[in-house]
Amino acid sequence: MVEPYDTGTTADCFVAAKKTFDCLIGQLTDPASASLTQDRLEEMLHEQGRELLRQLLQAHLDLRAWREQQSVLAARRDGTGLAGTDGVVRRRVEGGHHRLLATVVGTVTVTRCAWRAPGVPNVYPVDAALSLPAGRHSAGLAKLAVIETVRGSFDAAHAAINARCGSVIGKRQIEQLVAQAAVDVDAFYAAQILLPCTSSTVLALSVDAKGIAMRPEALRPATAKAAARARATFRTRLASGEKPARKRIATLGVVYDAEPAPRRPHDVIAVPGGRGGQRRPRARPRAERKWLCGSIITDPDAVIAKVFDRAEARDPAHARPWVVLVDGARHQLDLINAEAARHHISVHILIDFVHVLEKLWAAAWSLNPPAAPAAEDWVAIHALALLAGRTDQVVTALTAQATALPARRATASTPASAT
Repeated sequence: MVEPYDTGTTADCFVAAKKTFDCLIGQLTDPASASLTQDRLEEMLHEQGRELLRQLLQAHLDLRAWREQQSVLAARRDGTGLAGTDGVVRRRVEGGHHRLLATVVGTVTVTRCAWRAPGVPNVYPVDAALSLPAGRHSAGLAKLAVIETVRGSFDAAHAAINARCGSVIGKRQIEQLVAQAAVDVDAFYAAQILLPCTSSTVLALSVDAKGIAMRPEALRPATAKAAARARATFRTRLASGEKPARKRIATLGVVYDAEPAPRRPHDVIAVPGGRGGQRRPRARPRAERKWLCGSIITDPDAVIAKVFDRAEARDPAHARPWVVLVDGARHQLDLINAEAARHHISVHILIDFVHVLEKLWAAAWSLNPPAAPAAEDWVAIHALALLAGRTDQVVTALTAQATALPARRATASTPASAT
């Protein structure tokens, strides 16, 4: 039989939330609200609705605190104690211990009882029952901090969280929560059980490098010396060819599965003059079961080795086609070929088509008059030929055009990385 709740105490805990709700209803039914615009109504409901949710959460926590007090009184009468994880039984109970908890609806106060014994830390059963974090910020707020941070900068994440939740967290606390959330990434991937794949499923690998501006104290010795030697020509910006000498290369890697999705060249890029008719482009391949890694500390060869080791774990028998997508950097290609040789695997190396297009556009501006309308069609024709596998034909055509214009030959750039 379920014991009835103490309805009187429940009503006392929720009286503030009820008053806020009644006040909100009164504002919405007041004749003066008829003059409010939709955006003002929405703003009012968002602000006061969040406060109502905060008060409801606070009331529930207060109710749990009252019920704990009742159970503590019964424990005192029985003379029972509470054992902590250290095995020590604590028989003294002290109520009125408070801690603040920042949540997605605002900051609330958790009141609970402390079980005590000489020489050992207090035990708070409510903290375990609520699964409270060690710090001030709730798990929901930590999750929101991670979601917003991966979309952009910490400043942008801070602004987004404050707009949604109010002033509940600072920028430094967001940085700490994101760092805490990232500590178990490797364990998360290690615990994943991947679905089996057929021998036709493509095993795709990709690596890329990105220069990241570092704080002065985080620069490596050689880079710090180069930064100290740098002399800026202008006060407000760098001159042509000048480098700030304060970047470090971060290497990123990914491994994923993809079912083959054959496409035609015009499915990838529009033909000159644009697409016509009702025929839709074929669907592109979709990346599934992605595994990601990255490092700004280790060298690129270590990250590439980690990527190949992960791919090896997915296909130890080398029964699937391995495809490596890169941007064409020579040093990166050398490291990939060396790692493929170490694993005794034959890989198919693909150059990112976006980078190939940039090479074609560089050639277009060198071989065509500035802002020539025909340049776009010129690029499309050669890009379609590259997608059709006629790389040698494109290189030959570009070489012939560059030869016919000697004055511009030095600046013409053929898409050699597409070979």
